[in-house]
Amino acid sequence: MTTGALTLVLGGARSGKSRHAESLVQTYAPPFLYIATAQAHDAEMEARIALHRQRRDGRWRTLDAPLDPAGVLQAVPEGAPLLLDCLTLWLSNVMLAERDVEAEIARLTQTLAAPRGPWVVVSSEVGLGIVPDNALARRFRDAAGRLNQEIAAVAGAVVLTVAGLPMKVK
Repeated sequence: MTTGALTLVLGGARSGKSRHAESLVQTYAPPFLYIATAQAHDAEMEARIALHRQRRDGRWRTLDAPLDPAGVLQAVPEGAPLLLDCLTLWLSNVMLAERDVEAEIARLTQTLAAPRGPWVVVSSEVGLGIVPDNALARRFRDAAGRLNQEIAAVAGAVVLTVAGLPMKVK
């Protein structure tokens, strides 16, 4: 990954995508920025967030952006290596806030298309399982698929993680 490059890291739940993305960012000189989209609405999510934070040492600075990662990305210093984790959590936040999903995806895609440093973005691949049994879950799965395709199209590199193993897709 070169300066000004975008890498998309995809994978299923517990596939190792975040750990791999962190390792990519850490090939650059610190400090590192971690743009977090998760929100701790329950104890289980609090534990997941804590696990991610424990892996990151003092070289990382966390910026919370549950609804506006594009705005945060536009304000980061030029050349700063960063990790945006994760697009699908952000998408669920957008949908639950009843925002215009397509407009929000377009805004984020436009921002990610012009990275001002080595940027790594994590997203879940949700389209490999069965068709969800309810309309909201189907809307989410479809929107996540479109989001991943749009970000992959503007990314210089795409990696799929399976069982902790990164596989170069693009």
